[in-house]
Amino acid sequence: MAESTTATALRSKRDELERIISSYEAAIRAAKRDMAHVNATLELFERGVQNAYPSRLAIVRMFKRGELFALCNGALAEAPEGLDTRELALAVIRAKRMDENDSVLRKAIGFRIVQAMLRQKARGHTAAAGKRRGVIIWAQKSRNLLI
Repeated sequence: MAESTTATALRSKRDELERIISSYEAAIRAAKRDMAHVNATLELFERGVQNAYPSRLAIVRMFKRGELFALCNGALAEAPEGLDTRELALAVIRAKRMDENDSVLRKAIGFRIVQAMLRQKARGHTAAAGKRRGVIIWAQKSRNLLI
């Protein structure tokens, strides 16, 4: 027996609706990606004056030549027992008035501090006083600590 025209019409309508829904879902995914980019750009423009640094910035451009070591040396002068790399990173972030809660920034500055302090240690301007929780404890050279 032949198929009814009603069933054929309903099947073709179902197939058409599935194609339409599929195209709408693809458009929604594209719109969500666009929305994420617009929100990220908007965040850059809506930041207040207290946080003038974007969330992802090349750390090398944030400090003038010798500034990082000078900030670390100033923090070490106030701490006779020495400071570890994490504490120095937090001191530098506070001195530059950056976001203290940004863990990516703290980690990036910590890496830069290790590089700068190791260079200064090789020149004899600072000393490493051991390790605490896996990071180096730094002290000024005048302190009689382990080198």
